[in-house]
Amino acid sequence: MRKLFIASALLLSGGLLAGGLAMPAQAQMELKFGHVGGPGSLFELSANEFARRANEKLGGKAKVVTFGSSQLGGDKELLQKLRLGTVEFALPSTVMSSEVDAFGMFEMPYLVKNREHMKKIEKEVVWPSLAPMAEAKGYKVLAVWENGFRHITNNVRPIVKPEDLKGIKLRTPKGKWRVKMFQSYGANPSPMALSEVFVALQTGVMDGQENPLTQIYSTKFQEVQKYLSMTGHVYTPAYIVAGARKWDSLPEDVRKALSEAATETQPYVYEQAVKLEDDLLAKIKAAGVAVNEADKDAFIAASKEVYAEFGKDVPAGGKLVDQAIALGTGM
Repeated sequence: MRKLFIASALLLSGGLLAGGLAMPAQAQMELKFGHVGGPGSLFELSANEFARRANEKLGGKAKVVTFGSSQLGGDKELLQKLRLGTVEFALPSTVMSSEVDAFGMFEMPYLVKNREHMKKIEKEVVWPSLAPMAEAKGYKVLAVWENGFRHITNNVRPIVKPEDLKGIKLRTPKGKWRVKMFQSYGANPSPMALSEVFVALQTGVMDGQENPLTQIYSTKFQEVQKYLSMTGHVYTPAYIVAGARKWDSLPEDVRKALSEAATETQPYVYEQAVKLEDDLLAKIKAAGVAVNEADKDAFIAASKEVYAEFGKDVPAGGKLVDQAIALGTGM
């Protein structure tokens, strides 16, 4: 009887093994990429293109999965999750200045003239200076992408000169230099997560906000704003960033595939950014928003104070600003 029981048990075990029920296959490593961009935004396009390229290179060793529209948290929360290792990638922009003071250089108005200038700054400033500073704080920068040239929308009046901002309640991202800049122009700026801005504009808690056209349109601000003023006051890069500790724990071949995909995605990002600028401006106008050009010379003249304060408070950043300005000479 005992021999019969053992034989039956072995037969049953063999059947389970043959059916694939005994030991589960090792699960594929999922690499989560969180960002705040809405559907159709440059952030969404950029993240999805990176995921496509990365997953081709990874060949099943791991899989990048994207989560947009702040599904995994706002910018600040995503940076915390990178350090904890609960999210593998994020796409911060302005918020990097709240982690590393010198990143505030990109908060300086009219610093970056165009994308060719930004490419020079990336090569001569970001990689030699800013990226190591970020790594010292626990962040690994894989590539420099784009958020874009920022413009102001509001429900009070067209913004032509800085004085037109006087008294306007303006949402800004979480970076202190953007707040200081708009304070110097006479506005009442308040940092707020992007996911909260639509309701704030709809209810009148905020009069206006400032963002690249891709963020303005993808978050549907054209539905709750009357005026778009083409100030182009700041160009904000975006950075594909990993938590340094989690990054170092990944297999070398996985890191190589991800690094290559991040770098190779940049030309696509710039190409889409240019295309979106023209397409989205037309769509925002068609939605009934009044569009006006701003007096950029007046804004530049009013920006000297914030440059001086940044150079005083963040000496290393001030030197990088001077370096970036020199790189744009003649452009």
